[in-house]
Amino acid sequence: MINKLLSKLVKLRHELNQQVKKLSKARYLQRSKTFNFLLSMTVAVIVTSIGITTDWAITETPTLNYKASSISDTIDSPHLRVQNNTATLTLNYKASSISNTINSKNLLVENNTETPTPDYKTSWIGNTIGSGNLRVQNNIEAMYVAPDGTVYTNSHWDEAAMEAGIYKDGKVIAALGDTHGWSRGGGKAVTANSKYVYIAMTQGSRGNIKEDYPPEGITWYSVRRYDLSGKPAPFLNGRGWDKSMLITSTKSEVTGLATVGSELYVSDFAANQIRVYDTDTMKEVRSFTFANPGAITIDPQKNLWIIQSKNGSKPAKILHYSQSGKQLPQQIADIIEPTAIAINHQGKLLVAENGPRQQMLTYEIKDQPVQVSSFGSKGGIYAGVPGEIRDLKLYGLTGVGTDASGNIYINSNGFNKSGTDLRKFSPSGKLMWRSLGLIFVDNADADPKTDGVDLFTKQEHYLMDYSQAAGKQWTYKAYTLNAFKYPQDPRLHTSPDGTFVRRIQGKPFLFLTDMYNSFLQIYRFNSATDGKVAIPAGMFVGTNSADKPFITGNWPPHQPEQGEWIWRDRNGNGKFEKNEYDRSKDYPYLGGWWVDSKGDVWKALRTEDGIRHYPLQGIDPKGNPIYSYSSMEKQTTPKIFNDLRRIEYFPETDSMYLSGFTVDRPAFSDDAGVAGSEIARFDNWSKGNRTPKWRIVIPYDSTGKREVSTAAISVAGDYVFAVTVKTAEVYVYNAKTGAQVQKLKPGPEVGGESGWIDIPYGIRAFRRSNGEHLVFVEENWKGKVIMYRLAA
Repeated sequence: MINKLLSKLVKLRHELNQQVKKLSKARYLQRSKTFNFLLSMTVAVIVTSIGITTDWAITETPTLNYKASSISDTIDSPHLRVQNNTATLTLNYKASSISNTINSKNLLVENNTETPTPDYKTSWIGNTIGSGNLRVQNNIEAMYVAPDGTVYTNSHWDEAAMEAGIYKDGKVIAALGDTHGWSRGGGKAVTANSKYVYIAMTQGSRGNIKEDYPPEGITWYSVRRYDLSGKPAPFLNGRGWDKSMLITSTKSEVTGLATVGSELYVSDFAANQIRVYDTDTMKEVRSFTFANPGAITIDPQKNLWIIQSKNGSKPAKILHYSQSGKQLPQQIADIIEPTAIAINHQGKLLVAENGPRQQMLTYEIKDQPVQVSSFGSKGGIYAGVPGEIRDLKLYGLTGVGTDASGNIYINSNGFNKSGTDLRKFSPSGKLMWRSLGLIFVDNADADPKTDGVDLFTKQEHYLMDYSQAAGKQWTYKAYTLNAFKYPQDPRLHTSPDGTFVRRIQGKPFLFLTDMYNSFLQIYRFNSATDGKVAIPAGMFVGTNSADKPFITGNWPPHQPEQGEWIWRDRNGNGKFEKNEYDRSKDYPYLGGWWVDSKGDVWKALRTEDGIRHYPLQGIDPKGNPIYSYSSMEKQTTPKIFNDLRRIEYFPETDSMYLSGFTVDRPAFSDDAGVAGSEIARFDNWSKGNRTPKWRIVIPYDSTGKREVSTAAISVAGDYVFAVTVKTAEVYVYNAKTGAQVQKLKPGPEVGGESGWIDIPYGIRAFRRSNGEHLVFVEENWKGKVIMYRLAA
């Protein structure tokens, strides 16, 4: 009925337009301005009426209040020129889409430009600095603090080439250059003296080229020298393309660096050697044996303190050596996981204890070492309210140091490289500044109960104040991973990046998936027992196409030998145990996951019967949602799709949104990471309807060059959002009509830039109670999540 009505109205409108064109050609009508004015107004009323009727019949678009002001001199027409009109008129109107091209057979919506266009602003979360080349790096794996308070850092990888940074007074003042790409990266050691900075780095082969690179299959593990401004400082017989590189090994990376006088000490882990080089000529002076060497620091007597990393059942220690390589009697063995060491301005030894204590320990080392104090809350982030961020609660320590004034610098990296949390404290322990770089390949979602005030990423919880300026709206509230209580937490063993926050029967849950849609992880919350920590509750995995476990390695224990599985933490201890798996075997190629507002899980497979629906079977006594293969429903993919990629179902309206490649617009090649060529909406889905209400053609690759494609979609409130891979542009469509109403691009608040969208859930949207839409977009290039705010 609706299709017939639409067809008649479109036909009538077309015929009316033709008649108007014929009439307008008559010479006598052109002479009469009054007649033209009346005719134009009459046509406008008729066309608007048709648009309203069409809109009412198909979309039930709500009536909006709209104010038009300052319209003087906005119409360039000899017959309808509006001059000096400044009255503000309040009009009631319905948004119609009379410019749409609609194929009534498939309800295909193309090239829609529905108005009005909502205003939007750009903001971001997760990084202290929102734009520019100098922002807080993804993570810090090593740190050295100079006497003047300059902080030098190093890490293996940063997407925007800031593997090694220089920080001062809470600001990023420089990055050590040329550490990224071309098969090279940073490392886990850094030191400096009054003239140079030295960092550990790796350099892989680049094939048959003229510059100095390792041969194919060989990696150089090196020390690279820089001047204090961050520019490479070459030396005679230096290696690499700019002669600033000292190759120390081809077997394992440099794990420690320190200088004293004119000598540079280097931990060569694979060779069990401490190598000593001249700091100016970079020639090797001598070496001595040291098992499993790690970080190094130099005491006031110019002797070395070296971390001996744990080896199997042998625990870690900190040993004392002379410059010549003689082992001295002092040692520290009452530690569990020392990750960094430094000497403070008083000559005492600082140790980053990354075991359950999560503290910086201070030792008097004049004679036999004695611990004299500790810094930070005992238990770190898990003290008090577990997971709650406080100034003195540390977590995942990777760097410690002090300046000449006794100020303390500590970096927390979380667990499994969660992100940078660099803090400076006064000697009395007062927080002076903090630099955060918490985001890498991640996205955010909003808690529906708090109307978007609480946001979650895979490991972080943010509190929002939308009245603040861009980039200032977020406060880092909690770190939700407890590596000690839940060592089998999937976040410690995988790399999730897509976040869904859901309230199921009023209780909060966190669902996570990854770049390849390999799994869906489930977390519950219990503030009475675990504070702000997300507790592992369940997990879905896909089917492995070979006869082997889906996940290789030692984790998770007891997983089925083949096929797919659902794990549920039946006894509530967060461990994967033998009797907690449900098993099945299904089609191996996943298109996407979805969790609806009732807690039902949906899975899209890239095949004809490619929709799996797992209705929620309740919540067990431990608080875990229950899903099973016995209750799973198989649903047929609508015939318009031949490769289904994304799925979002809304039980409140019984509306299903699907994206993928269609029969009309097939994939050029098997690009598994993109959302497809079309989005379609289906109403009355649970009643069996498989005829789309509308179809949208979204940007996709039809050439094989992969320059244009859509990475992810998200539906919220009034809109459907789709974000492209390389340009990170967000296309906004009316959820009821399919008409395009807007395109979002990064604004000046984030320097007008964004990296590529790398994940299948690189966009998440949320409609607030005031009608504002929040749109979160992955931006791992410069370590943040971009947030667009669309006005109501």
